[in-house]
Amino acid sequence: MKVLVPIKRVIDYNVKARVKPDNSDVDLANVKMAINPFCEIAVEEAVRLKEAGTATEIVVVSIGDKSCQEQLRTALALGADRAIQIEADTNLDSLNIAKLLQKVVEEESPQLVILGKQAIDSDNNQTGQMLAALTGMAQGTFASEVKIEGDKVNVTREIDGGLQTVALNLPAIVTTDLRLNEPRYASLPNIMKAKRKPLAVKSAADFGIDLSARTKLLKVTPPAERQAGIIVETVDELIEKLKNEAKVIS
Repeated sequence: MKVLVPIKRVIDYNVKARVKPDNSDVDLANVKMAINPFCEIAVEEAVRLKEAGTATEIVVVSIGDKSCQEQLRTALALGADRAIQIEADTNLDSLNIAKLLQKVVEEESPQLVILGKQAIDSDNNQTGQMLAALTGMAQGTFASEVKIEGDKVNVTREIDGGLQTVALNLPAIVTTDLRLNEPRYASLPNIMKAKRKPLAVKSAADFGIDLSARTKLLKVTPPAERQAGIIVETVDELIEKLKNEAKVIS
């Protein structure tokens, strides 16, 4: 079984994001970047499938400029077999990303595509669903457990009411949630081995896709500063403030 894992380069989740002074975008100057946490979970799940003897090859793919090769090498150090970088604008819409991934799926013919449910920068939660629609493959989103049984994959999904398990015919697309697994750290020997693993570079223009933007970024602003709390003396005073100041009850 071949497993394809799309990953994205994002600001490290431990870093506090800064907004540019002109509010045009997030300031990425001298900021530590990393694999999107949900994508890291997807890589870990693919590696576990290979360790269990279910998967035979893991291919990771990322869309962006040369800098995303750093994250691809990290994924190779975590256990992926080879990597593909698609050179393209780093601010592509979810639909354009899904269209590029569709072409990769057509070329690679994976039995399973595992990707993060969303990126922590854009938070769109769209690419996996769009890719499933474009490829016609079955999809299991928000996975907290993945089990391969013959020509099917059983995906336990996290939903508002609890958990839902769906059986999907392979090939299928799965998007990962936080509780699927705990990603491992790359060991130094594996980091050195990753430098010798194949990394192919392709141009987005070679796929013949119209990558015109469907959305436009108008403005980026930091969240409002939290106001200091107050201490009330009585329950009646609390109810009065909730009703008349906060206006959260009536």
